[in-house]
Amino acid sequence: MKNCVIDLFCGIGGLTKGLELAGLNVVAGIDIDDSCRFAYEKNNNAHFIKYDINNLSPSCLNSIYPMDSIRILVGCAPCQPFSKYSKRYRKTGRKDDKWKLINTFSSLIEHTLPHIVSMENVPELVHEEVFDTFLKILEENNYFTEWKIVYCPDYGIPQKRKRLVLTASSLGSIHLIHPTHSQDQYRTVKDAIGSMPPLKNGQVDVADPMHRTSRLSPLNLLRIRQSLQGGTWRDWDQQLQLKCHKKASGKSYPSVYGRMSWDEPSPTITTQFYGYGNGRFGHPQQDRAISLREGAILQSFPPDYVFIDSEQL
Repeated sequence: MKNCVIDLFCGIGGLTKGLELAGLNVVAGIDIDDSCRFAYEKNNNAHFIKYDINNLSPSCLNSIYPMDSIRILVGCAPCQPFSKYSKRYRKTGRKDDKWKLINTFSSLIEHTLPHIVSMENVPELVHEEVFDTFLKILEENNYFTEWKIVYCPDYGIPQKRKRLVLTASSLGSIHLIHPTHSQDQYRTVKDAIGSMPPLKNGQVDVADPMHRTSRLSPLNLLRIRQSLQGGTWRDWDQQLQLKCHKKASGKSYPSVYGRMSWDEPSPTITTQFYGYGNGRFGHPQQDRAISLREGAILQSFPPDYVFIDSEQL
């Protein structure tokens, strides 16, 4: 029987690409955001389906799988509602509509019973009731289940990031592979992006429009010139420090306006990584923030992954 994967919440196809590189046959990715279609289909062999997963029927989902295949369902529901950053809103009782996507995922599993399931999300999800419900549904439907908090450098990712990874199977016990890298083998920032063409502040590489960097203000240019690899804003002359950093509440945020270190995995890449002031996203040596391409590579996208249609530039 041929394995066939459907990728829910597929976005631009990062998970699909990883599965294809691992030898799995991804037949489709489903996402509500049609702007993801170009990158998804340009880089992968799977078909992009624009659809609201909240409205996806079990019969429609099952119809996508070829007959007599090992049906594999994977998904990484938007993680923002469960992140540390969103914790402040949970305390006030506010909930993002994206919370229900985990329940939608578990409902589709319950009513389609794929042979294998995999889910990835932020570690904070394990403390939420919705995760307990997810596990309960798998148990009630006789899945062998395992979940772990994975430290990404242990698996060759050049980024200090932790992720919740769950696998479940109705075919028998299933386990994550053991770590592939020990601490002295971790891939570093230099391993990942050390060979990228140099850029000046605000420059774009003519050969790759994704290798572009945000333009720094004159003040931030002075700041990054005083920033050390792995250092903090405390390395600057006092007149360059922000007023908020001099307050007691600001002293607990040392990683903003910092440079990455060549010889370590990068800090966790966030959606605002292209902004020098949004974290330790300064290039280790060049006086600029990392480029869009460099951020993608640190996220483990292949260096030649095509994100935008050059004809639309």
